[in-house]
Amino acid sequence: MVNKSKEEELAGRMRSLGIKEEDIAEKFLRSRGHGGQNVNKTSTCVYLKHLPTGIEVKVQQERSQAMNRFFARRLLADKIEEMLLGEQSRVRQQIEKIRRQKRKRSKRAKEKMLRDKQHTAGKKFLRGRVDGANE
Repeated sequence: MVNKSKEEELAGRMRSLGIKEEDIAEKFLRSRGHGGQNVNKTSTCVYLKHLPTGIEVKVQQERSQAMNRFFARRLLADKIEEMLLGEQSRVRQQIEKIRRQKRKRSKRAKEKMLRDKQHTAGKKFLRGRVDGANE
């Protein structure tokens, strides 16, 4: 189900963060919600608990148990990385990037953007049709 290279990448990331498989308590639960008979009959929801830190994750994103195991381990690695690295973690950097993108523009930047827009509008206007050209 999961690409072999992605599994190896995740295993390497977990090793670098110091997460060992024997430190993870894993349970399989019945999922809830969409998925029909498959969800009702099989235990596809994956619950992981990292015993040293006490961090818990529960994933029922897919109908496949194998995919949910992969996603749960990735989520656990993200949470532990966030806890260990704080400001330097990937999640934190992504949040900061989005915050910078949504930040209001300065007055000077707004004025520059408006000048550029007016300049472009002027060029487009000059490309327009000239009256009497077909006569």
